[in-house]
Amino acid sequence: MFVLKDMPPQIDAHILNKLRRTETATIGHLRQQGFMDRGIQAVLPEKRVAGTAVTVAIPGQDSALLHHVLGLLRPGDVLVVDRLGDDRHACWGGGVTCAAQASGAAAGIIDGPCTDASAVREMDFPLWCRGPSPITTRLYGIGGAFNTPVSCGGVTVRPGDAVLADESGVVVLAPEITEAVADAALAKQDREPETFARIRAGEKLGEISGASKMVLAKLGKEDSV
Repeated sequence: MFVLKDMPPQIDAHILNKLRRTETATIGHLRQQGFMDRGIQAVLPEKRVAGTAVTVAIPGQDSALLHHVLGLLRPGDVLVVDRLGDDRHACWGGGVTCAAQASGAAAGIIDGPCTDASAVREMDFPLWCRGPSPITTRLYGIGGAFNTPVSCGGVTVRPGDAVLADESGVVVLAPEITEAVADAALAKQDREPETFARIRAGEKLGEISGASKMVLAKLGKEDSV
């Protein structure tokens, strides 16, 4: 059975530009929720993308729906693929990469393996997955769902969510909090050069962060700092 829902509204370009300037690791200092399993990693670690989540769930060996929805993607979309527990069959290879790139999609995120990683790198297309597999899906037409909530890397992804992916991993944010999270992350990143300069000038990281005071207080030595 196939379920196809309408395309979600795309997140405002101004907000996505802010998000694209942040790092997933910076957001990791601020939040615990929304981060995909660290097994989902970049095929091209130098890439950082932010876009609007478009979701697809496909079963086992069947990638018929994936091939179909590639023709529906818009520039800036991030296609998030729920493999429904299958970690054996690669649904994404050179042909899928070419089609996704032709649509203008920003990236693909797969909760499973890919194949043709060299072709992905040659086309310079941002892709995150669980590594390579030589065993591929087929076109059986069993079913699947498009633009419904899915699970990817242990995170629920809803169509229209914001997705940020880089060398450290993938984080998913609800649209209504995306700008606030991006602003907080950018503010933290803006403070980093000053912190680095203070460390290079001889200050200890524990003194700057307050960690040393915390540790010594637990040891009853705070007054001696």
